[in-house]
Amino acid sequence: MPGRDLLFIACDFGIKLSTAQGLGTLTLRLADKELNPPVLLAPMAGITDRPFRDLVMSFGAGMVVSEMVASQEMVQAKPGVRERAELSADVENTAVQLAGREAHWMAEAARQVADRGARVIDINMGCPAKKVTNGYSGSALLKTPDHALTLIEAVVDAVDVPVTLKTRLGWDENLLNAPEIARRAEDAGIRMVTIHGRTRCQFYKGRADWRAIAAVKQAVSIPVIANGDIIDSETARTALRQSGADGVMVGRGAQGKPWLLAELCHDIYGTESPDVPEGAALIEMVRAHYAAMLNFYGAELGLRVARKHLGWYMDEAGTAVPLRRAVLTSRNPDEVLRLLGEALAPQSEQVA
Repeated sequence: MPGRDLLFIACDFGIKLSTAQGLGTLTLRLADKELNPPVLLAPMAGITDRPFRDLVMSFGAGMVVSEMVASQEMVQAKPGVRERAELSADVENTAVQLAGREAHWMAEAARQVADRGARVIDINMGCPAKKVTNGYSGSALLKTPDHALTLIEAVVDAVDVPVTLKTRLGWDENLLNAPEIARRAEDAGIRMVTIHGRTRCQFYKGRADWRAIAAVKQAVSIPVIANGDIIDSETARTALRQSGADGVMVGRGAQGKPWLLAELCHDIYGTESPDVPEGAALIEMVRAHYAAMLNFYGAELGLRVARKHLGWYMDEAGTAVPLRRAVLTSRNPDEVLRLLGEALAPQSEQVA
């Protein structure tokens, strides 16, 4: 299986490869964009905002994807929506993910983000959240593939930048139609498809079925990216081997570890090893991330948004419970910055 996959060449997409640690070094070309190597940051609502995407890219990744942007709300300039689509225009290989249920709004939102500098536009057909699927968006589109294709065609026709698709294996075990949808999406002009190895009805329970992604890989000639439960180099390698995919997308595994994608790039594809921060360097990085969130959102909203990220950093650091509570309940940014120095120090040095 791996040997066959490493011989896969799609001239239209400029896929280059060479052997590296048994899995190959691939550069996926989407029009004039190169994903090198093919290790991508997944779109995550409330998480992959501009400050976090910029931080991940500072360590190294093939591409980062914005959190899901509701197309109609963006066009109508609903408060907070445009911030989610902030494009990091000076950062290469950033994609903006759009969601919606009407072709008109999807096309118009695509035009707007392309005009603002989006390099790649991704269509969300995988979000399992009830508030999304109840509105017939996200993974609910798996139940209506004909309608889903009208959205795909509308976005592809509206912009000149590459359009990609992210979806799941199917709605449930009785409707595993990702191969069919991927094949039709390719015919409509989609340049790459990412598959989360669960059905919508699984949400995030159980284990991602990477082997099932192989059926999608066999159905199309465009690049396929495997997603779901990829948390380290071992799971990334296993996902690549079992799925035959051309790359991996990392989601929850990167929470509290923005350097994880760069580690996978190094371990699997032989890129330069990232300088993973420890001690004073970690404290400085987290403080800088915190300050970036306050600057991006404003102090009041930034305080709330930052808490989840600070919590993940402290989980990784093994922060003592009293210190963790103090950091996450403080409403004073200066106090938070001070406390982070103690909270992220080695446990033997934590005094609270």
